[in-house]
Amino acid sequence: MNKTVLVTGSAKGIGKAIIIEFAKHGYNVAINYLTSEHEALDLKNTVEKLYGTQAIVVKADISKEEEVINMVDTTVKKFGKINVLVNNANHEQSDTYLDKTKEGFMRTLEVNVVGTFMVTKYVSKYMEDGLVINISSLDATDTYNELSIDYCASKAAINSLAQTFSLAIPNIKFISVMLPWVNTESVKEMFPEYLQDELKRTGQTHLVEPEEVSQKIYSYVDDNKIKSGSILKMKFN
Repeated sequence: MNKTVLVTGSAKGIGKAIIIEFAKHGYNVAINYLTSEHEALDLKNTVEKLYGTQAIVVKADISKEEEVINMVDTTVKKFGKINVLVNNANHEQSDTYLDKTKEGFMRTLEVNVVGTFMVTKYVSKYMEDGLVINISSLDATDTYNELSIDYCASKAAINSLAQTFSLAIPNIKFISVMLPWVNTESVKEMFPEYLQDELKRTGQTHLVEPEEVSQKIYSYVDDNKIKSGSILKMKFN
């Protein structure tokens, strides 16, 4: 039986690239989306046609517990178990700390932190062993910015979740991967001057492609040198 990966927020961008990379290696894939149904269905058709793997599409807002439970149960009913979970879904909004509302700040935390917690909690019930990867950001430790104060805090929190879960569930490996600036639609929509300043400040010479990220993510699956609870900085030349 093929192994199965569930990737949250995987209809587009980094999540989509991760789905494709795992499908290339024979994994059954569970594609989660919230609003991008058309893109999710297109991705399902693509991986089934190109790689001969099985795929399902599951709509879920990961900040809502009932929807998380349904997503996990649907995946397990289809594939029997989940071998790899990639917590990729996230929410972000760029506004100054003075303009941020409690509701806006809480929405970021509910998706990025509470959502990651709930998906991990319910998936872990179906993992005899396996791997959970949290997609974090250098914003958690190195690139604080007042426009994303809630996002930065949330990424630091999911690093902590990986460490705590690694102690609570020793038969599953938990890691958190801090990404640099990646060439996604949301990044390309940023002010060019701001983006160039950030790239210069962080020492990046170019935006990293989602496919480069997905290849790195897949390489962690069989890397026995990485210990559970590790916080990794993804670096590219």
